[in-house]
Amino acid sequence: MKILISEYATSVGMGGTYLIEGKSMLKCLASSFENEGHEVIYTSADIPIGCGKMSSCEQGKLEESLDKLSSQCDAALVIAPDDILADLTGIVEKNTVNLGSIPDSIRKCADKLECSRILEKNGIPSPKTVSRQSEMDAKARYVVKPRYGCASEDTVIASGREYLKEGHIATEYIDGEHLSVSLVCSDSILPITINKQIIETGNQKDNITIDYRGSVTPYETKRSGEVINAAIEAARTLGCRGYTGIDIVLAEKPYVIDINPRPTTSLVGITQILKTEIAELLLLAADNNLPETVAVEGTVAFTKEDLK
Repeated sequence: MKILISEYATSVGMGGTYLIEGKSMLKCLASSFENEGHEVIYTSADIPIGCGKMSSCEQGKLEESLDKLSSQCDAALVIAPDDILADLTGIVEKNTVNLGSIPDSIRKCADKLECSRILEKNGIPSPKTVSRQSEMDAKARYVVKPRYGCASEDTVIASGREYLKEGHIATEYIDGEHLSVSLVCSDSILPITINKQIIETGNQKDNITIDYRGSVTPYETKRSGEVINAAIEAARTLGCRGYTGIDIVLAEKPYVIDINPRPTTSLVGITQILKTEIAELLLLAADNNLPETVAVEGTVAFTKEDLK
């Protein structure tokens, strides 16, 4: 099969950590599909990854490239910031088999306020989330972050209504372990690993900054059943397909923090310990033929610095 993979930072030449993480995920996926005997094409701003066939993407013409290339491929997968992922996925979905979530599901996950309301409506524990200062408790601690955004960009722990600005939301601060669950979703949902997120905090005026630095995978916890069940219910409720990452804070119960309907950086560690190619699982998911379990062997810990 001919597989198109489009990772946004690599495609448009973004710098910094976005490119480092994006390029690493792209290489993992492209290598996996090639290991399974497939031909891989990836969009790129002339940034080689050491495998697959690069298709140069002119500045400002990613949508045009996706439309052209996806019509020539048997399947495609897009990785991009949540606020634009749905539109880019919609382009390839009309031309070929989409190995990720459908645009409608992506939009629901991308809107963190709407997503929290959907989770609450369906009885899935998640932090109380508000978008107006009048809804906040002036004495409580909140995680303030963009309503639409990915990773831990522009995210702080703050007390006080004045820190909630336009375009942001405030979620109830939950003290607990920062975990994520990696799933592959189809009509059935296959849990791959629980991952421990390496979170770094810092000081910014009166606030505490939060930054994702890496992960340890797999992470063993006596409460793995609770964590995995919460992740599966969240993914099923939002209609996720393909690789999905669910961020969870484990306190007195697992609280679903974010739903990422796309490959996440944890994939870099997972592909080193997974005994089945992630490419095989994504194609099986597209055919609604996922196995009930998969095996992993060993433990991997990495930070962003390790990806450079």
